Order: sequence, then C-alpha cells, then structure tokens
Amino acid sequence: MEKSKVYFTNLRATPSLNLLQKLENLVKKAGIEQIDFNKKFAAIKIHFGEPGNIAYLRPNYSKVIVDIIKNLGGKPFLTDCNTLYTGRRKDGLEHLESAYENGYNPFALGCHIMIADGIKGTDEACVSIDCEFVKEAKIGRAIMDADIIISLNHFKGHEVTGFGGALKNIGMGSGSRAGKMEMHNSGKPSVQESRCTGCGQCANNCAHSAISFNNKKAHISHTKCVGCGRCIGICSFDAIRADWDEANEIVGKKIAEYAYAVIKDRPSFHVNFVIDVSPFCDCHSENDAAIVPNIGMFASFDPVALDMACVDAVNKAPVINGSMLDEIRHKTHDHFTSIHPETNWKACLDHAVKLGLGTENYEIVEI
Repeated sequence: MEKSKVYFTNLRATPSLNLLQKLENLVKKAGIEQIDFNKKFAAIKIHFGEPGNIAYLRPNYSKVIVDIIKNLGGKPFLTDCNTLYTGRRKDGLEHLESAYENGYNPFALGCHIMIADGIKGTDEACVSIDCEFVKEAKIGRAIMDADIIISLNHFKGHEVTGFGGALKNIGMGSGSRAGKMEMHNSGKPSVQESRCTGCGQCANNCAHSAISFNNKKAHISHTKCVGCGRCIGICSFDAIRADWDEANEIVGKKIAEYAYAVIKDRPSFHVNFVIDVSPFCDCHSENDAAIVPNIGMFASFDPVALDMACVDAVNKAPVINGSMLDEIRHKTHDHFTSIHPETNWKACLDHAVKLGLGTENYEIVEI
C-alpha cells in the first residue's frame, strides 16, 4: 500500500510565528481545506479533560480549527460522549460543567459544545457494521448527525490500550454509554448494593426485564441482560457498575471497529498533539509527569498512519528523568509497553488496517 502523508511541525515559536499560527499552517498544508465544509455540520471530537487533570489540550488549539471551518462556510461544534466510569463527565450536565471549567465554552471558542449522547448517555445512533466483534455500534447521536468528523487528540499513554491517540478518541470516545459498555466488557453490569436506594428507575428503563428487587435492592439477571449499559446511565446513585472485564487486546480491536463506524462514508481529518505525554488517560482526575519531552503537532487524513507516526516519535524521544518511565527498571525500546506491559497497542492499529481505515506505512512531511 502507498505510504500515507503525515504532516508534522515542531513546537519552536518566534515573535512572528506562535504555536497557534503553526497549527493553522500545519492543517492547511495537510489539506483540511480540501474538505467541502460549506453549510455542513462538522463535529470536532475532543476530550474536554477530567477536572483535576491539566494535561488535556488547551481550548486555544480548538479555536484555530473552529475559525478555519467557519471561514470555509462550515458549522462546527465541539463534542464528546459521556463516560462509563463515575467521574465528573458521567452525565451531560456535569460533562458540560467540566468542559466549561476547563476553558471550553461557546464564548471562548465561537461555536457550541454538545454532549453527543445526551444527558444520561442514552441518546445514540445504532450503526450497522457487521465486523468481527461489533455488529452494531452505538454512537452518540450528535456525532452521527454530523456531515464531517475532525478529531483533535492529546497523544498520551493509556492503561488499557497502551496509548491514546486518534483511533482511541474517535472509537471509544464516540461510543454512547452502551457503546462504551460493549467495548470495555465481555460480561454484564452489576449492582453495588450499598449505593442502591431501590428507586426502581433502572427496572423501569430496562427493555429486557432483567432487573428485579430483593429487600429493596436491585439485582441484574445476567441471563436476561444483553449488556446494553443503559441502566448505568439511568442510575442517579452510581449503584450500577461495569465489570471492565474485556481483554485489553479485544478492547483495542473493538475501538478500531467503533472508529470505523464513526468515520466510514464521510470526510474526516485528524490532528495529534504529542505534548504533555502523560502515562495515563486524561480521564484521570490527575496527570502524572510527562514521560518524554514535548515533540510537536501531527496531522493527516489517515488516523492509522497518524497514530503510528506518533508512537514512533515518542519511542525515539529521550526519557524524562524522574518520570514513571524513568523509574521502570526493565525498559524496552517501546515506551508504552514499558509503562503498561499488559497492553498491546499494536492490536488496534493492525485491526484498523484490516478494516480499511488506513495504513501503518507513512511519510513525514515537516512544515
């Protein structure tokens, strides 16, 4: 397969050329203006950051992309879906508050922010893909309503997938509550009885009559349950939890299939920021010290080549003294495997290639 072009710019700046101007130059050279944005809804998929974590992308970068799209006649909006875990982005209202707290708001960005799967993570579109692991992907409806997908991705480590980049942000990040349940779990959710109040809302919203009550505590029949995860979103007391029991390699392959569901049959463009490369996901309410120095910004139409190029760039970078990576005794040439040896980040990329999402062969074009 022909090599995909991945465009790169470093983080050096001058009084006449700041980082935001360099980002604009990068994405224009990479071809973002080739997309017909006129009168089109453009979803800018981003992670707003769990409050307490300050490694997430600054909203200033998003503003650059918003302005480009608006100047091309498009209708951009920033979006993400609710989380499966019970942090401060678990429902649409808290998620918006968290985004505002971290600087993402319509007044600073010049466009609206939408939580794609609604208040309780149940506003989803079912996309038939008939892949190896996922037959019907459950995607946040606002994302599927968009005509164009733009992903802005903080490239960093991840405890389940090895690293998080474009495919992780598009795939896992675009899944509704039920979609994330499907990707993360091979089994069914369970009830934490100490939190259950017996309100009955989970049972009222279960389409499969899988929830019963004993001594005013909910119980989920795994025989009847189909694992949709809607009860997790419905519960106001965080009493229903996912078991997080899927094998890491399978999670990666499911992420690739969800990414396929999101970007197939419509234009997409992707930007990775290899800065503040923390060892864990931005879903943490903290961020550990970066493991390598800041490297730069990468852009491509090919999310697979983009992620591969960023992995290679990180692995070539020196380790920062005092970081988690520096403290690991048995290092390998692969920084992400050194930090999370139980993961297999290559599984997601290889599966994405099989799905036709791109190629791992790339050519760097430095801007």
